[in-house]
Amino acid sequence: MHIIETYFECGGFDHRFLQGGISVYLWNLSTEFARQGHRVSVVTPAHGRLDDLRRDYEVETLDYRDSYELPLVLDPGTWGERFPAEVRVPLTTTAHRVRLDGVDLYFLSNELLDELPDRFYPPYDSKGRDLVFFKPLAYQVDTIRFVRDRLSDGRALLHAHEPYYHYLMPAAFRDDPDMLVVSTVQSNMPITKKVHRPKVERLLDLLGAPVALPPEDEDPERPPTGAEAVMSAYQQRTHLHYEYGPGHVRVYDLVADHADLIDFLSPGHLEFCTGFADTPFERLFAGHPVRDAVRRNAHKAFVGGCAIGDRWTGGRPPAADRAGVLSSLGLDPALPTFFHNARYAVHHKGQTELFRAVDRVLSEGLAANFVLRCLTDGGIDDPYVTDVVTRHKGRIHLECERVEEERIVAYAAASDFCLFPSKFEMDTFLIAQGEAMAMGAVPIATAQLGMAHFGHTGDPLDGPGAAAATGFAVNRSFAEDDTLLVDALARRIREAVALLRDRPGDHHRLRSNAIATARRFTWENVARQHTEAFTALWEGQRPAPSVELLLRHGWFDLLPPEAYETHRDAVAGAAARLGDLDAYRRCRPVDAAAVRALFDAAWERADFARCAAVAGDDRELRDRLEGRCTVEDGRIVYRLPHAERVELVELAPPGRGRRGVTVRLLERSAPGEFTGPLPLPGRDGTQGDPEVHLLVTLASGRCAWDGVRHG
Repeated sequence: MHIIETYFECGGFDHRFLQGGISVYLWNLSTEFARQGHRVSVVTPAHGRLDDLRRDYEVETLDYRDSYELPLVLDPGTWGERFPAEVRVPLTTTAHRVRLDGVDLYFLSNELLDELPDRFYPPYDSKGRDLVFFKPLAYQVDTIRFVRDRLSDGRALLHAHEPYYHYLMPAAFRDDPDMLVVSTVQSNMPITKKVHRPKVERLLDLLGAPVALPPEDEDPERPPTGAEAVMSAYQQRTHLHYEYGPGHVRVYDLVADHADLIDFLSPGHLEFCTGFADTPFERLFAGHPVRDAVRRNAHKAFVGGCAIGDRWTGGRPPAADRAGVLSSLGLDPALPTFFHNARYAVHHKGQTELFRAVDRVLSEGLAANFVLRCLTDGGIDDPYVTDVVTRHKGRIHLECERVEEERIVAYAAASDFCLFPSKFEMDTFLIAQGEAMAMGAVPIATAQLGMAHFGHTGDPLDGPGAAAATGFAVNRSFAEDDTLLVDALARRIREAVALLRDRPGDHHRLRSNAIATARRFTWENVARQHTEAFTALWEGQRPAPSVELLLRHGWFDLLPPEAYETHRDAVAGAAARLGDLDAYRRCRPVDAAAVRALFDAAWERADFARCAAVAGDDRELRDRLEGRCTVEDGRIVYRLPHAERVELVELAPPGRGRRGVTVRLLERSAPGEFTGPLPLPGRDGTQGDPEVHLLVTLASGRCAWDGVRHG
């Protein structure tokens, strides 16, 4: 099989030529494919680094010279009057090959691709100001033209990474019977991310692929109102969705509709991107047009996986020089030690909450060490972080600089636990957690779906599945500066210290499980998972929707009518789990016991629309439902026993840019009861919304929207 790998950077063969983790992923996967006997070509920009490559590698300049004009139709709302409506950028592209470890690396070079040799990626502030912003777009066009000209000498499979960096490619090759296209989703960019529609149309025309783009969202000039407006504006805090004006097209639709397969890094990553379950975006997503694109292409999705480097998973874990390592950092080797390793990204990596939790437990007198690596080239200028580290000198080692991998291995091997409180479901695999676990650090980590494969659980000591558990889970978080996450982290850190002191055998069990679990994630396995999917596609097997897939996501409306008979028990089970009365009724009689069970299932999920559908005219259930939220003497009183937090969310007054929200925390007045003043009419700059919008966080970690009418 000829596999063509392509991404905006592929310098994983040499750390001097890489900027991000996708580059390492791509190189490891490519070399493993080559070891399996496949022909592997990698197409990537040279980024102005050809001279650097020539110093250490044999670089062959090909007889390829492609001169053309790149037409860029500019969005006037972004680029303003300083630029014309269309800019034509003259480019002459050359190609250069390096053969390494059985892989042919093709580096494309031209006037735009050679910009930014130090950082590769255009800075975000170049948008609307500097045409270098379109360097990734030039990469797409040049890759398509090069592959057509030089790599179309037979059947091939194009494996492209990260939709934003290849959204033209599936459409460009759609009608080529000899080119299969597989798209890998690497990160959790907003699934509703859009790009300028006229720009896409013009480029697809240039490429000879004038596909019909997805229609605009219904009435895009109509601003959302009521609950939809509040939920949409709130998503700016979750980083899951942003509103766009007319004249745009979704990247996900372009990729999913035209790719042959869609590849994800972990089962949880795929699960998350399919339904956004339990997040503040779930309800908005359920009514958004992008959901249709997800559903009509869900059968194309598979988990190719991700892996941990051979240095971490090969051979036995190195013997830890715990005393030497910790003493060199000014820490006490006799104390329990916690390790964190991530780039400095306070919202993504949960580092605000991490420092607050560490500060709390150390201020309470807990005797423990914390080795905290927060990688940033500019250092950390947060006064609070500086104060925490200063006040707890001898207990915290904070490190921001890049260091050799051996040093990170030593830190992990010298630690008892590792801390990974990532948020907003931005981690799709989290290699750093797996690396620490492979060295024997027991994880304390968020229960994000994209990290679930690492096996940390709510009760790893005595709960279900404890025998296979690797560590402690803390609640998912979709809030900035999340007090619930701080509380959970502090509690887990205390439990971990007590475990090491009082139940060393259980710590040893968790440590052994962590090592064994992490070491399963090898590049050999990842390549095998990919080639199984690729081979089926190569042999003409096209995936089709299954009843299991539809039931897993509660898509009862897509079930074939016969499924209610042939899969009666499975349909009933899914309906009971979600509290869906209509689906349950089609395969089971609905008696009083079933009504109560369905109501309770929906109630536990805070799915009050389904509660209302189930309750019907049952007065007891209606009273329970209607009594959860009342207005008393100008105050909201919200009652839900399994709620952990209730926030009142209002639209912020109109201003420049996307409209935001204001969020007020309701006070816990009793167990399961929350109260706060009713918002004043018109405070959001409108005529007033007759409904109060509430975001409820449940004890399970699920987030759900609720509301109460007033006035």
